[in-house]
Amino acid sequence: MPNQELLATLQKIVGRRYVLTDPKMTAPFRRGYRSGSGKALAVVRPGCLVEQWRALQACVAADKIIIMQAANTGLTEGSTPTIGYDRDVVIFNTRRMKTIQVLPDASQIIAFPGATLFDLEDLLEKYNREPHSVIGSSCIGASIVGGVCNNSGGALVARGPAYTELCLYAEVKADRRLTLVNELGIELGQAPEEMLARLERKEYSSSDISGPALKASDIDYASWVRNIDSPTPARFNADPRRLHGASGCAGKLAVFAVRLDTFPKHKLEKTYYIGTNNPGVLTKLRRDILGKFKNLPISAEYMHRDIFNISEQYGRDTIWLILMLGTKYLPAFFATKALIDGWLAGQALFSRQLTDRALQTIAKILPNPIPKNIRTWRDKYEHHLILKMSDQGVSEATGYLCSFSEVSDFGYFECSPHEAKLAFLNRFAAAGAAVRFEAVHKGDVEGILALDIALRRNDSQWFESLPEEMEGALLCKLYYGHFLCHVLHQDYIIKKGANVEAIKHRMLDILDRRGAKYPAEHNVGHLYRAGGTLAAHYKDIDPTNTFNAGVGKMEKTKNYSK
Repeated sequence: MPNQELLATLQKIVGRRYVLTDPKMTAPFRRGYRSGSGKALAVVRPGCLVEQWRALQACVAADKIIIMQAANTGLTEGSTPTIGYDRDVVIFNTRRMKTIQVLPDASQIIAFPGATLFDLEDLLEKYNREPHSVIGSSCIGASIVGGVCNNSGGALVARGPAYTELCLYAEVKADRRLTLVNELGIELGQAPEEMLARLERKEYSSSDISGPALKASDIDYASWVRNIDSPTPARFNADPRRLHGASGCAGKLAVFAVRLDTFPKHKLEKTYYIGTNNPGVLTKLRRDILGKFKNLPISAEYMHRDIFNISEQYGRDTIWLILMLGTKYLPAFFATKALIDGWLAGQALFSRQLTDRALQTIAKILPNPIPKNIRTWRDKYEHHLILKMSDQGVSEATGYLCSFSEVSDFGYFECSPHEAKLAFLNRFAAAGAAVRFEAVHKGDVEGILALDIALRRNDSQWFESLPEEMEGALLCKLYYGHFLCHVLHQDYIIKKGANVEAIKHRMLDILDRRGAKYPAEHNVGHLYRAGGTLAAHYKDIDPTNTFNAGVGKMEKTKNYSK
């Protein structure tokens, strides 16, 4: 099918205004959240599940590479094109399909491809329940389906990575047939368009919904993370335990819907702010909490003093934005910023960093929102842990920390609700602070190497020590993460003139020797190489290499030909 005929067909299916071909209009969809970009024949924005099915059929018939995309908030270039393809690329942006259906008793939901974590959190409020993840990703509009496809982790200790075995998706078979697979656990019929239309209209009854034979969350994770003597990580993207259907598919399938568990809200919550200058103290605390506590914490977020300082300075406007507007308008703000950045990237007179520099100018005149108590802890201690407990776990943690405070070089205080909110907001702002730093100091920075790693559960030497020659190539090292899960984000701001790629290979070699797995929760994208097991899985679910070709640094050619 010639390209013009394909474009005309797509316009007929979804409407002319929802097939974008102008490079200026497609730029925000072709650029990664942090890095990466490539060309695309078109960006298609279906408005319903049947439109998505028909548009997929047209692109498969035309022999195009298909990239499925929702919010485009991934950090490893996994939902945007790259270079070197042997076929044209068509991006499917699913944000118009935002439906969330609540199943009986609200213990489970069905999410369509464009529905966001924020949408779900807001919807579940009236049921006094909450979704898998309630921090970080929900604030910037990340999609529910995207989290499942990437086995994204999150901050909540007992819930593990986003996971379900209940989903509805399309795959391209070896004979190039587009096939709809219903593993949603809901009887919808046989013909694809009939099934999708029935789901869209919610034309199913309680008798059509199957029971709990398949999992709609990682129900084993709470016991898994407690195994503190295991020589393997608690969670990472390529874990074979969690590669099933849409879960962990990394865009190698076209997902139409996922079915997920929801969780009751806690009645009582308490946050403790902990500080120490000795990493060994946090090692003992982690082992005691996971090994001895009856109640797992809600979350336990680690920050090193250096990322605290960077976040305090370069994430200040983000914190104030949330304080003044709440998280409701934040996804729209980031989407608008992405559109402006995309437009600026195509203008010779402007820099793509213009918006970040303007926002940082505003940030400088804003008052410091972080409470004095927390800033005092920053001055006193190098390592920080924000520990949140719930219900019976509150008294358990209070008693433990009281006795633990006899340990030298250790301190903590119980946060007021305001202090707790600001502590977590500072931790949230850390994720974008390094990017802002790079934009403002472009003349001093060669690039950012952002790694998210999963350490072994029994690893006591969690705090990194680098060779002296590597330290010399870095402006700063920024460490933060989900401490009890032993998932750390390690961002390295690299000095101008240094070889970023060489440093990356050296870093990954060090991690390999430590027995760490990477990436832990942002998927391989186009930045990491898929290992043998993961690569074989991708080839199994997408034998023709139609979807997201090249992900995991694999072949970009049809049928993975050399």
